[in-house]
Amino acid sequence: METENIRNTRKVVVVGAGAVGATYCYSLAQSGLADEIVIIDRNTDLAEGQVSDLVHGQPFFPTASIRQGSATDYSDANLIVITAGSAQKPGETRLDLLKKNASIVGSIAEEVAMNKSQGVMLIVTNPVDVLTWVAIKRSGWDPGRVIGSGTVLDSARFRHFIARHCNVDVHNVHAYILGEHGDSEVAAWSMTHIGGIPIDRYCPLCGGCGGWNEERLSIERKVRESAYHIINAKGSTHFAVGLALVKITESILRRQNSVLTISTMLQGEYGISDVCLSLPAVVSDSGIVRIVDGPLSEGEKTLLQRSASILKESIASLNIQL
Repeated sequence: METENIRNTRKVVVVGAGAVGATYCYSLAQSGLADEIVIIDRNTDLAEGQVSDLVHGQPFFPTASIRQGSATDYSDANLIVITAGSAQKPGETRLDLLKKNASIVGSIAEEVAMNKSQGVMLIVTNPVDVLTWVAIKRSGWDPGRVIGSGTVLDSARFRHFIARHCNVDVHNVHAYILGEHGDSEVAAWSMTHIGGIPIDRYCPLCGGCGGWNEERLSIERKVRESAYHIINAKGSTHFAVGLALVKITESILRRQNSVLTISTMLQGEYGISDVCLSLPAVVSDSGIVRIVDGPLSEGEKTLLQRSASILKESIASLNIQL
């Protein structure tokens, strides 16, 4: 009976107790998805403080064990979420963070693998696409078990701005941002629907604006610049990304097979290989089940390949031997 209980425990280990990691833990605790939440940070005082703050709220959310942990906790975790790294500074691009964070995430990925974890590794630290690639290479894991948070948040922002423009419930908007989680991201208008109607057919039916092409460019710009705007205003982004991580976690722990734009290693899709970027993918308890190779326009394919080239240049700039 004891063995059965251990096997059925949904355990999430969060590496990094900063704003993103702590906000994710806060949202995860309220969701009731995890039976056990373990927080690891090299700043042990910070980790202890975050744990104490969370457990004092236990009367107000579903029962879960929340504690400080160590590398040995990786071995039986269902999900290891890596948020540790240097925070993005105002005016600093995601790719500027590359060299500072590659060694941090790479060493954590190696440590996770050394502890023989059978779970899924979720990379959140920016620049997430390059660091997901680093984690795959340094861990030696099957690429499907190492995923990045990718453009799940960007896609949510995309849906928000479309819904606001069209004056419809955001839950009726299905839209994806592909490619890099960053400046070269691609708005997949050809895969965008409102209430099951392709966006190009919906807009004439709506008739709510006279300059849709201009509005598209405005929406794309707002999505692309959202993080910079928030960072300049308050120093960091953590509420929405915390919720996005809970959505990814839900699909993994509940085996939901949700279609999410996570960052994953491409192996020939759209002519792109050996780079991690975001495409719609079916996500379950083993990580990536399959990539959804959806229809893109020729222009979108070109932009996606350009995004991949930019990321490959960033990988090459690391100049690391793997």
